[in-house]
Amino acid sequence: SMVSKFKNMQEFAKACGISRPTISKYFNDPQSVKPATRAKIEAAIAEHDYAPNMFALNQNRKLTKNVGIVVPHHTDPFFAEMARKLEWKLQEAGFSPSVFSSYGSAKKETEILESIRAMKPAGVLIAPLGDQTDRAALERFTKRIPTVLFDSEIEGLGDAFVGSDNESFIQETVEYLDRVGEPPVFFEMQTPANPNAVRRHEAFIEKMTELGHSPEIYSIPGNGWKFEEFGYEGAKKFLKQAELPSASILCSNDRLAMGFLAAAYEKGVKIGRKPADHLRLASNDDHPMSRFTCPALTTSAHDYSGVSNLTVQTFINRLDQGCAFNERPQIRLPARLVLRDSA
Repeated sequence: SMVSKFKNMQEFAKACGISRPTISKYFNDPQSVKPATRAKIEAAIAEHDYAPNMFALNQNRKLTKNVGIVVPHHTDPFFAEMARKLEWKLQEAGFSPSVFSSYGSAKKETEILESIRAMKPAGVLIAPLGDQTDRAALERFTKRIPTVLFDSEIEGLGDAFVGSDNESFIQETVEYLDRVGEPPVFFEMQTPANPNAVRRHEAFIEKMTELGHSPEIYSIPGNGWKFEEFGYEGAKKFLKQAELPSASILCSNDRLAMGFLAAAYEKGVKIGRKPADHLRLASNDDHPMSRFTCPALTTSAHDYSGVSNLTVQTFINRLDQGCAFNERPQIRLPARLVLRDSA
C-alpha cells in the first residue's frame, strides 16, 4: 500500500542506513545503484514493507506546484475520465492541477499554453490535438516547460509520451470477430479526429491482410468531435445498402458505435450475439458508458489507471532529474479485450 510507517523517504533512508539521494535514485531507476547497495535497500523494503510515496517530491523545489492538464475536449467522457485520474494523482503528489480544454481548436490550444506559462507551472500534461496542433508553438513551450504528452503522440515533442498501444486495440477486436464469425468491416470517419484514429485505420488494414482477408472500410462524413451524431447518420446510410459487406462491424471508437446502435435500433436491425440477431458490433476504447449501451458494447479497453499513473510518474521522474531525460521515453500500454453482448 501507499501507506507506510515512515513519514517520508528521509526516515526510511535512516532506517536503512543509506543516504536519502541514493534511495531516491534507487526508486527512479534501480539499475543506477550499485548491486550491493541495491540488495541492502531491497532487503529493507521487504523487512519494513515499505512503499515509497513516489509523490513525496523533494520539498526544496523553487517551482510553483501548478500543473496544467490540457485535453482536446473535456466533455468527451474518455478525456473527462483521464483528466479526473490525472488530477487526483497530481493532488496526491502535492501539486495543484488545473484542467483546460481546447475544444478541438488549434488556436485555443496555443492560447491555453500561453496562459499556463503565465502561471509559472511546474509542468504540463497534454493530450495534443495532433495534426491540427500548432507544432511550432507547442515546441517552443516544451523547450521551456517540463511537458509529458499523453494519449495522443506528436513525434519528438515534449519530454516523454505515455499512451495506449492503438495497434493492440485493433489486433484484439479483429482477431476476435474473425474467430467467432465473419471478418469485420471497419466503420470510421473520413476525417480522423486525432492520430490514434489514423493508427487504428492502418492497424485494421494490416491485421485483416495478415488474416488473409481483404480489408473492407466504410468511411463516414463528419469533421469534429460529435462522434455519436456522425456514427448515427453514417450508420443510417450504411444500413440502407441492399447488401451489407459483412455481418460484423468494427467501429473505430465506442462513441461512433453508440451512434450506430441508435440507428440500428431505429431501423429494427438487431445487434448482438444471439443466433437471431442480424449484426455483431464491436469497437474500441471502453468508453465509461459502453457497459450501459443496449446491447452493452464488446470493445477493447484503454488501461485508464495504467496510463494516468505512468503519465504522472514519468512527469515526476522528469522533475526529479531536474533536466531532460537522456532519451525521450515512449510508453504504450496494451489494450484489453472486454466481451459484452454486442458481439
